[in-house]
Amino acid sequence: MSGPAAPRPGRQKRGALRGRLLAGAASLACAPLFLAGQALAQEATPPAPADGLAPEAVYMDAGNVSRDGDVLTAEGTADGERVFARFRDHTLQARRVAYDLANQTATAEGQVELVAPDGTVVYASLLELEDDLQTGVAVDFATRLENGASLMAATAVRRSETLNELNYALFTPCPICDEEGRPKTPSISIQAERVVQDEALRAILYRNAVFKIGGVPVLYLPYFGHPDPTVERASGLLVPIIEFDQERGLSYEQPYLIVVSPSEDWLISPQLNTEVLPLLNLQWRRRFADGTIVARGGYTYERTFGDFDIDDDGIDDVPTPLDREHRSYLLAHGRFDPNGPWRWGFTVERTSDKTLFDRYDIRNPYQDNGLYYGDERRLISQIYAEYQTRRSYVSVAAFDIQSLRIAEANEAAPGLNVFEADSSLPFVAPLITARWEPEGPVLGGRLRLSGSSVALFRDDYVGSPILRPEVVPDPVPAGLSGVDSRRVTGRFDWRRAMVSRAGVIWEPFVDGRADIYSLDDLPPPFASGSETLSRGRLSAGLDIRYPLVKPLSGGGDLIVEPHAQLSISTASDLDPRIPNEDSQTLELDAGSLFRMDRFPGFDLYEGGARLTLGARTTYHWGPAREASIFIGKSWRDDDEPGLLAVLPDPTLPAVPALYDPTGLASSSSDWVVQGSFTATDGIRGWGHATFDDSGDVRRAEASVDATWRRRDRATVTYIVDRSNPLGGPLNRNYEFVELQAQQFIWGNWGIAGTGVMDLERDLITRSEVGLLFDDDCFRFEVGYRRDNTRVRPSGPSEGVYIRLNLATFGGSGYDRNDRRW
Repeated sequence: MSGPAAPRPGRQKRGALRGRLLAGAASLACAPLFLAGQALAQEATPPAPADGLAPEAVYMDAGNVSRDGDVLTAEGTADGERVFARFRDHTLQARRVAYDLANQTATAEGQVELVAPDGTVVYASLLELEDDLQTGVAVDFATRLENGASLMAATAVRRSETLNELNYALFTPCPICDEEGRPKTPSISIQAERVVQDEALRAILYRNAVFKIGGVPVLYLPYFGHPDPTVERASGLLVPIIEFDQERGLSYEQPYLIVVSPSEDWLISPQLNTEVLPLLNLQWRRRFADGTIVARGGYTYERTFGDFDIDDDGIDDVPTPLDREHRSYLLAHGRFDPNGPWRWGFTVERTSDKTLFDRYDIRNPYQDNGLYYGDERRLISQIYAEYQTRRSYVSVAAFDIQSLRIAEANEAAPGLNVFEADSSLPFVAPLITARWEPEGPVLGGRLRLSGSSVALFRDDYVGSPILRPEVVPDPVPAGLSGVDSRRVTGRFDWRRAMVSRAGVIWEPFVDGRADIYSLDDLPPPFASGSETLSRGRLSAGLDIRYPLVKPLSGGGDLIVEPHAQLSISTASDLDPRIPNEDSQTLELDAGSLFRMDRFPGFDLYEGGARLTLGARTTYHWGPAREASIFIGKSWRDDDEPGLLAVLPDPTLPAVPALYDPTGLASSSSDWVVQGSFTATDGIRGWGHATFDDSGDVRRAEASVDATWRRRDRATVTYIVDRSNPLGGPLNRNYEFVELQAQQFIWGNWGIAGTGVMDLERDLITRSEVGLLFDDDCFRFEVGYRRDNTRVRPSGPSEGVYIRLNLATFGGSGYDRNDRRW
């Protein structure tokens, strides 16, 4: 505590009065928290003292403290220093503070400023409190909330413990000062003649509210209300979604949130369309003590609209009339993680129509919510349980798949596209994986034991690439059943890391596995009922790495890390009767190139002697600048024809053509090239590619991001897959270029666009360009878009889009899954 050195009249008994004065000042300083903190920020329990003061103690620095009867007055100094008080992690500053001991009233005036522990700041020119400091008035009231929103009022009145009133108030979630601290007109604001906060209702009510954008009135409401900011969630309307589609017409979707309890809510979101009947969307969320369930669904009663005109004569070429039918979808998931090593969950994903999501533009239908994920345009319903400790892991699951993929695209009439049959996909039950590691080292290294078991059941017959060329009958007779398979695998993996004095890292390893298969319904000539097959592999090898670091002149560093692996395995046993269910897709990169099992599953594997070489070079220069590249390749002692696949085509001779989809079938693998760079804080990129020995690209993907002037940015992505060199309906080669960019031209106004170019078809599959406004308070976009993706049953679609995202209030149109190539 400090004050003037020379005693003055009226300062007798200063020590006795100081405690009473400071207690009154503390009450006065807390009062603005009721006027602002409770009304507009959040309810808070007084924090524990962090400034060394006892809970009831107050530190005050004043130029003068005097008493006139029962009125105590603290004033600042003549040179402008204000009264300063510190208590319970709060600070109060004012020109003058007066406290009436008899009437329990208090006044703070002159540049009043209160800072709460959460950072909320309250400003006023005058505070008057009475009724034992439970009611009062603030003049020229202003506060900034923790989320950056601001509130100002001519007067703020606390009429009771639960009722607060602001007169001639203005609320804005936007900044009210520019970067140089000068006042500016907020982008969005609500101005009202009267604002009342009822803490009992936990609501804020407005009278004669005027909504302004850039200071220009755009909407007047005589009455308006919304939940108190102390409420985390409350029932009410959310930001609408407005779109235009050539088949649906103008579309307006209005979400409405219903909060049942702090742990449960409903979201009702009807989509109203001018050309077709509405689609009702619902979402239910419930949080439990140890888990969460989220369920989304939609329903409509409408025809399957789209382009069914093959000969383009204006008449739909469909065999039956398209009557209205019940159409719906369900997307649900749950996850429960109680205390203990076990947790479990489920997903339920189904739709009545394979094009429902595309026709009604359903947001984010393909999400990864369970233990296993469906591929793009495939829905997965599953139930699973996991057990995990520090040294062990077990999972048990069962799942079924619904496909929304196109098997044969009808370019003339997209409404007649042929989709992949669900009966051609397996039902999996059960799928069990487990692994365990002993507590301590074994022979100086790490030992891991693992196992896997799976049973797959398929209704329809599927040939290549599930079945090997030797098994696929030619021609395929009608009525064949799908091949059912069951597998049990056991494996051990031992590895030890050693570092020499020169810094060379030596890692010897031993690996072994054994598989047992049980097969049913194999096609001719293997259709002999159930068959049981077994196979195994034993491997031993050595990994050698030698990281080398060389400091360069100018402060840069060059890091070179050569990596070599030599392994010897027993010969592979790729029995042609074993279906390839889990190893059809191989991503050969810098990580998988050195794995003992480079395939993601168990059905395919390699054997024999193998040498793998690779090196990564990284160059660091300057702060946060680097470039890195990896080049690697693998050699095996012999070719592996069991890794070849067949692509049936009725136009080809009876002997099917074979090709290598993996890059591992010959004695030398594809070359793997992988790199990344960060040139500046705003420019970075990465790339990955595999090349065959002739230099042709098998797969490649690259992306470059650039950011300049803080908000201007662009991203270019290129992706290609040439792994299938043959023609036919199962050819899955593709090549795309995607561009996303936004550029601000004048202030907060700019343009934004995105486009995806299908280089295989020489067609822009999706594009949009629009005008945007973004000032860190709200983002508004309006523009034109065109969709040429094959999955659209109505063919190409074009129209206007509108997107709005408001600070504090959320947004619309930014959570869609747009990667629909």
